[in-house]
Amino acid sequence: MATRDSGDDGMDHILEPLCFPEQPDAADPGDPDCHPPCGGAQTLACLFCPETLPVMQKDVFLKHLLLQHKLVIADVKLIADLPKYLLYWKGRFLEQPVTDFCSEIKTNSTGPVEKQELYFLLCDVLPEDRALREKLQQRRLEEVLEQQQKEREDRSFRRVCMFCNDEFTGNRSELLNHMAREHAFSIGLPDNIVYCEELLDTLQSKVDNLQCLYCEKTFKDKMTLKDHMRKKAHRRINATNRQYDRFYIINYLELGKTWEELQAEDDRELPDDKDDDWSDWRACPMTAVCLFCDYRRDTMDEIYAHMKGAHDFDLQHLRAELKLSFYQQVKLLNFIRRQIHQNRCHACQGKFGCRGDVLRHLRERRHAMALPPACAWNQPQYYFPTYENDALLCALPDSDGEDSDGRAGEDGVPVIAEDVLDAELVKENSVLRKLLKNAT
Repeated sequence: MATRDSGDDGMDHILEPLCFPEQPDAADPGDPDCHPPCGGAQTLACLFCPETLPVMQKDVFLKHLLLQHKLVIADVKLIADLPKYLLYWKGRFLEQPVTDFCSEIKTNSTGPVEKQELYFLLCDVLPEDRALREKLQQRRLEEVLEQQQKEREDRSFRRVCMFCNDEFTGNRSELLNHMAREHAFSIGLPDNIVYCEELLDTLQSKVDNLQCLYCEKTFKDKMTLKDHMRKKAHRRINATNRQYDRFYIINYLELGKTWEELQAEDDRELPDDKDDDWSDWRACPMTAVCLFCDYRRDTMDEIYAHMKGAHDFDLQHLRAELKLSFYQQVKLLNFIRRQIHQNRCHACQGKFGCRGDVLRHLRERRHAMALPPACAWNQPQYYFPTYENDALLCALPDSDGEDSDGRAGEDGVPVIAEDVLDAELVKENSVLRKLLKNAT
């Protein structure tokens, strides 16, 4: 997250937006390099030195090439088999100098010579590189088609349906057709699918974790998940999730093109389905973070329970007791976030050396639920989030007492919507009228 220095004057000095750090993710299972074809090399070998790294650490490897050897490989994601690609060029660089194959890029070319750096670019502009990429693509396609043919002919398939627990044996098409016919859940025609067992394992894992296969939201129990997928017509997979690309033959057909790009080449217009309900679509689900520590969860109930149990802070009780409107809740949370970020007690404004000291003070003095006067936190600057990606703010409930037509805001300040214009209300609250009263 971004840092800031509060200084010794007690003033806020947050000069740039803050963001909660993202959780470290495992390697993207949708990355084809994470699933090399059978028999393929499992390590990435440096083109110039003995350094080798696992395929999972591709980014680290590419950084090594850049920093240690000044080499950049263009369009790495379009290379069908990166380990074999690297082994080929490692051999070629032993035969001839790198300058025979790579374009040279000079940085700071107009500056002093001592500050210029020379980099090498290896790309498919070179006919030999282009031919290698196409050969690797063709080889991968052949391996994938061979795998698909084995799955088509396999009669030893045995699996339980993830929706009704009926068991199917024989050919995989029996289960796929059953899910499409009985549960209105289709992952595509059997002949378009490869690595079917892995695909079903992936889907089963998501269902076991109570996650919708389409919008990828998580639910509290299996019955709620089933009702959601049925009512929202979410009995399909999320086509924008790159994790699924490797399971469909179309993604192996043409060098450097995904199914979306191939589909875009089709000029036929798809019918506009106006009945689709996108009300609960969430492209990038966010995880909420505790007000006081780094504890994070995907559901608000877990966060509220944690803050109450670990920090003696009951937001729901405060909201009911103080009758906080939605915007007052926003300002209060942003105020507390700001104080904790600055290692300061939000109740007594005591300043501490680190976050741990603040939490110890809050616990010992029972200050978590002790709020300063409203004038300290009910200020306009706390409309703005302390952390830009604070999911806790997005989950706050609207106040039951707020007028739904937008005519009355908090603190008695009228909020007049453009489509609900009330001339008498405007006249009554006019600034000019108040000025005239003061003048008399």
